[in-house]
Amino acid sequence: MTFLLKLTVSSSRPLFQLFQRNISQEIAETGATRNSIPHFQTSVDNKAALVQRLLVAKEKSSKTFDQIANECGLTNAYVAQLFFSQAQLKPETAPKLKKAVPDISDQDLLALQRFPMRSFQPTILQDPTVYRFYEAITHYGEALKALVNEKCGDGIMSAIDMYVTVDKIKGKHGEDRVVVKLNGKFLPHVEGKAQDA
Repeated sequence: MTFLLKLTVSSSRPLFQLFQRNISQEIAETGATRNSIPHFQTSVDNKAALVQRLLVAKEKSSKTFDQIANECGLTNAYVAQLFFSQAQLKPETAPKLKKAVPDISDQDLLALQRFPMRSFQPTILQDPTVYRFYEAITHYGEALKALVNEKCGDGIMSAIDMYVTVDKIKGKHGEDRVVVKLNGKFLPHVEGKAQDA
């Protein structure tokens, strides 16, 4: 069972925080190869430099996240997550991303295929765009839980088996509006039976 949650809010100007990740220096210093590079990302500083390089490559392509997503067959939110090193690039998708954004280096393309260190800076909530999402979810929290329970039972909506999209629409007064859709798998709570422990 899949539970869909859509958020539609008035648009605001996003503020982006650049992170950095220095993969090239890491490879040069260690003499790593494609097969010897660790399967996970470790350094927060290195992650920050990677993100900065990815965003520069995106800017050089003059393409939007939507355009890159269409070329890669991914959702726009997943592509944005890739560029902020918050999601893993699958090997079969790597050639498509390279074609869509040619300035991404082969080393950075390889780095994106590692297990990412999914994290966020505590100060991110100080950004008004991000805080509005936090505010909306907490404000509607009890109501959303009640609706999920009523429709699906006792459980939660997965944030792992989830598809996220962000779209822009026009409101009835001609204003720009933002539509955020969270499409997450329903995960029921299980009864803790002694025989299964």
